[in-house]
Amino acid sequence: MRRTRLIALLALFALVIAACGGTAEESTDTTGGEEPTETTAAPAEEPTETTEAPMVDFEGAVLDAGGCDYGGKINTITAVDQYTVQFDLCSPDPAFLAKAAFTPFGIQPAEHIEATGGAPLENPIGTGPFMLDAWNRGDSIVFKRNDNYYGQVPAFETLVYRWATEGAQRLLELQSGSVDQITNPSPDDFETIQNDPNLQFIPIANPNVFYVGFTNTFAPFDDVKVRQAIAQGIDRQRIIDTFYPAGSEVASHFTPCSIDNGCAGDSWYDFNVDAAKALLEEAGLGGGFSTTIYYRDVFRVYLPEPGLVAQDIQAQLKENLNIDAEVVVLESGEFIDKATSGQLEGIHLLGWSADYPHVTNFLDFHFNENQAQFGNNFPEIYDELKVGAAIADAATAAPNYEAANNAVKELVPMIPIAHGAAASAALATVENANYPPFGAPQFEFSNPGKDTFVYMQNNEPISLYCADETDGESLSPCQQVVEPLYTYATDSGEVVPRLATECVPNDDLTQWICSLREGVTFHDGSAFDANDVVASWSAGLDAANPLHVGNTGSFDYYAYLWDGLINAPESEG
Repeated sequence: MRRTRLIALLALFALVIAACGGTAEESTDTTGGEEPTETTAAPAEEPTETTEAPMVDFEGAVLDAGGCDYGGKINTITAVDQYTVQFDLCSPDPAFLAKAAFTPFGIQPAEHIEATGGAPLENPIGTGPFMLDAWNRGDSIVFKRNDNYYGQVPAFETLVYRWATEGAQRLLELQSGSVDQITNPSPDDFETIQNDPNLQFIPIANPNVFYVGFTNTFAPFDDVKVRQAIAQGIDRQRIIDTFYPAGSEVASHFTPCSIDNGCAGDSWYDFNVDAAKALLEEAGLGGGFSTTIYYRDVFRVYLPEPGLVAQDIQAQLKENLNIDAEVVVLESGEFIDKATSGQLEGIHLLGWSADYPHVTNFLDFHFNENQAQFGNNFPEIYDELKVGAAIADAATAAPNYEAANNAVKELVPMIPIAHGAAASAALATVENANYPPFGAPQFEFSNPGKDTFVYMQNNEPISLYCADETDGESLSPCQQVVEPLYTYATDSGEVVPRLATECVPNDDLTQWICSLREGVTFHDGSAFDANDVVASWSAGLDAANPLHVGNTGSFDYYAYLWDGLINAPESEG
């Protein structure tokens, strides 16, 4: 049994320090050469100097996969010394920093993870600009300012998260002044916001996709001709024109074209009812069939009117293909769990907003060989993705992504419908109201001109232990408290240092040595060091770790973005 162990690594420390003279070029540019606009917060500012902690005897923790035969990307994670962590990978990963900056890889104290039995679901402790004060279930989450924050200390004392599922309700709350910023106003209200001098309109440059998904272990979706028929039997442009704001577009590929290699390969099928009917005839279903359309009633950038879109797809399936579809709405958490685990016997409406700026975030998450959402997976897709993910140069990787995208089109595990235009809105009095291309608003840069900032999102979080969550309503409040090694700049979305001052790769990108920020303390007053990094990653990545508990226990982002969990049971691996 592979296991996490504590070992002394003083000799290794000396070797690594000798090899660490270089600086990763990509980790030093926080602005991309562009000045922030007047209404956009600047990227993470250079933190104030922290007090250098005295050197102490240090026994470094190690996560050891025992080799790479388990199929994942992480071999070892080593606390080399108090402020150095070394990641040894099983294969090159040019997207390592982009992934490591993502909220689920945030760091909590090793002692806190242990004290909560691996499930700090409602009481996260981090190093961020805000500390959790209270979660009032069904109403709000209250955060207090972290006055000891090493970076920019917020200008206001209290941050409050509230939620409402309807875009119209969120806008009414903003117009009344009861909230200071909202997410995802209804597309119908974009013009209203832009014309209101009391409000400010904040475009969001976040790549996203809305798709119609199938689980191909259920008939008749086990027949590729049925999936291809539905792909050609839905008028996607009609959906865009009816329900999406200006700037949205029909998806030519699953991944938006703003991501390198996202649109490599052939464009998606055109709307063709005759071709769709012919395919159903070939599948022996020319007379149609009955199915179910599942969705969750949560307003998202990629799906701004979920109930209305579900009804339109229902009508199109009946009108174009004589398919009778019952529309069923599920509670958000139940829907996500059943959809992503492949339990929905019918069609499901879901989507994706980019977590980090790399094509792996879209394709690898959804079409890897361990993904259960779409049923039986396709080596024609995931074999190409494995090769592409290890290539640093986008042009060199292009043929692999062309092959993968063409296989997605041919095999139709899902139907990409739309890339939605997105926006946030805030009171005009809020200075530096922001919504970055990746991640949630960074409220430490905003100033409402008062002691309390109230933010309204789409729904209540599922939990606040985001190592084991995937929904945006959970990740956003988590981000205010718990920080990863890197983060994303508010204006450009570029990856910039956070708890690490830099992470330096070797020449073939199979090893990353991260220097940690010294003198940082957690909200409980304990000191941040390398063992906390190893403990946080180990709880998520090692299925045999007794602290690998979480909310669902699936730790999806650890599994998908690092190509599998260490010690995963056969049924999960």
